[in-house]
Amino acid sequence: MSDAAAPRPARSRYERPRRPFSVLGIILGLILGVGAGLGYAWGIAPMEQSNIAPWQLDAEGRASYTVAIALAYGQDGDLGHAIERLVALRFPGDPIQGMADIACQLASTGYANSTSGLDALVTMIRLYQLQGRAGCADQIIGANSSQSGGVVTIDLPTPTTTLTPPPSKTPTPLNNRPTPTALLFIVPTQAPQNAFDLISVTTNCSLGQSGLIMVDVYQLNGSTGIPGMEIRARWSGGESRFFTGLKSERGDSYADFTMASGIDYIIDMPGRADPIRQPLSAVPCTTPNGEQAVIAYRVLFRAAE
Repeated sequence: MSDAAAPRPARSRYERPRRPFSVLGIILGLILGVGAGLGYAWGIAPMEQSNIAPWQLDAEGRASYTVAIALAYGQDGDLGHAIERLVALRFPGDPIQGMADIACQLASTGYANSTSGLDALVTMIRLYQLQGRAGCADQIIGANSSQSGGVVTIDLPTPTTTLTPPPSKTPTPLNNRPTPTALLFIVPTQAPQNAFDLISVTTNCSLGQSGLIMVDVYQLNGSTGIPGMEIRARWSGGESRFFTGLKSERGDSYADFTMASGIDYIIDMPGRADPIRQPLSAVPCTTPNGEQAVIAYRVLFRAAE
């Protein structure tokens, strides 16, 4: 047998060609690099967000923002602006009840132990109670005040002084003494920033909207709704105020009021739009399906030019 036909011995592993890189090494390097980057970004130097919308705040930030809304209302008395700011927080339900729930949380954690915290909670309670809402802070604040000897006063009576007449004069009869005068609490208001025009009033008869006055308030373009706008319904012997944007599922422009059967109502935007000329009467009607309901109205306001 010739030398050419003889088999060549197998090369050792040291003589085999080597790859220029290791796949396993690259994978391990990527894992370590990504892990180190995330650890640095999250733990050592986390990014600080700025210019975020109110609804993007975390739970603590939303609570602080809500307190700030209440304190601003306590200073300027602008209820419409306060409602507009609450709507911007995008609470899952009623934004005013959302304030009541946050006040409950703060009161439950000892937030009222400081004077500033107590003042903030009292202001929050006053705001949401004026809108017919309630929360556990109503009871907690009163309980904490009685235990610590403090007094939380929301309604401020006018103090009166009873003077003892001199011995040489005839005492003033009881029925001639001056009667105490109740303190008139006036909420300051801002000058109107916008003027609105009444565009239309239409009617509808359906069981789903029976007896509703549905109001929409839009910007000048007629398509952008404006939340936090105050609407007033007046009738003989009473009135009620409600705000746009509180029912998120109906949009920022929407607000509604339920009429009592047989009553006539006048709708306006206090200080921003004149009252409608004709009252809206809660009269019975028959739906297209022959069912009995109370007529419904849709009122449209739009920003004036």
